[in-house]
Amino acid sequence: MQSLSVLLTVFSAALGAVAIPLPGLDGKYTLTAGGIRAQRLWQFIPHAAAITNLFVKDKDGVERDIVVGFDNPSDYVANAPGHFGAVPGRYTGRIGNAQYTMDGVTYNLEKNDGNNTLHSGTNGWGYRKFDVVDLSENSITFSIHDASNSSIGMPGDVDGYITYTLSEKTWKVKMTATAPQHMTPLMLTQHTYWNLDAFSNPDTDLILNHTYHMPFSNRLLEPDPNTLPTGKIVGIPAGDINDFWSAPKLLGADSKSPLWKGNCGTASGCEGYNHCWVVDKPKSDCADPVATLSSDWSGIKVDIHTDEVGMQAYSCYWSGGDMPIKKTQGGPGAATNGFVKSSGCIALEPQDWVDGINQSHFASGRNKIAEVPTRNIMGKIWYFE
Repeated sequence: MQSLSVLLTVFSAALGAVAIPLPGLDGKYTLTAGGIRAQRLWQFIPHAAAITNLFVKDKDGVERDIVVGFDNPSDYVANAPGHFGAVPGRYTGRIGNAQYTMDGVTYNLEKNDGNNTLHSGTNGWGYRKFDVVDLSENSITFSIHDASNSSIGMPGDVDGYITYTLSEKTWKVKMTATAPQHMTPLMLTQHTYWNLDAFSNPDTDLILNHTYHMPFSNRLLEPDPNTLPTGKIVGIPAGDINDFWSAPKLLGADSKSPLWKGNCGTASGCEGYNHCWVVDKPKSDCADPVATLSSDWSGIKVDIHTDEVGMQAYSCYWSGGDMPIKKTQGGPGAATNGFVKSSGCIALEPQDWVDGINQSHFASGRNKIAEVPTRNIMGKIWYFE
């Protein structure tokens, strides 16, 4: 079984200006190493440092593009609210009531998710173009200078660097951000949507046949009807709909349960999953994966290793069936009708606890989210075994 592992640690980045070649005719930079190809979106300057394609061979030796997105770079701009393959920032996830208080000052944010702020509003990093500051055959580094209040209510300049590197059956992602002037909310993640069958399975085009396991996560942040954490951390009994800790389980194992609809938000009738699970393990111990996603049909597996304290998983309930799959996906005999349906993908986002800036009692600590100046925020290493 091919497997992909993710390890999150903290890194620094210091890069100088270099001459960067133009992207390919498709508007993307292509990285190659061993049996993996990974294309990075490029449209004059890259939009959202987005991952557009990731190719890996399945158990039969057929190359599969296992991330969800678009064929044309311009479609990532047009569909920016979906954050397909993007790096949300400077603060990922929801901020309750679109405000927070830091050092005695209350900051008001843009409301772009009901009464809340999602991914820093409609000028967050998922809507922005990055610069390319370093490039080789198997590595590319994007940078962004995020001026103070580019996202409403986010004070202080922030400089961010995103580096993708490939080696033999290995994909590494390193992410850093520094705020040299002012305390500001900072929390990053990588927002890739997965379908490990690449919509090529003849029996289903959904991810309900994928197996998921989170052995260190028998607690989660209790969501309110709009999926915002209430501030309570609740235990997950073995056998519960949200239990992926006691044993590996199909994502669709409880899809016939009366609890399925509304499980991830009763106000919207959300079906499936859109939760932040707590990762209970020593932060220094990254040897074992905190989450594993796999498909028996394709034989492809994703292992995620992280020193983060949370894992957000979203099973694409809001995909309305009007987004085409990519030309690199599907194929003869596939069950797909050519569009991404509800539960047709899943986003796995290692990160800090959602809305932690407003929850001082969260064990992750609000000071980790409202970082001190020049502190590195997050780095990722993703690799195939």
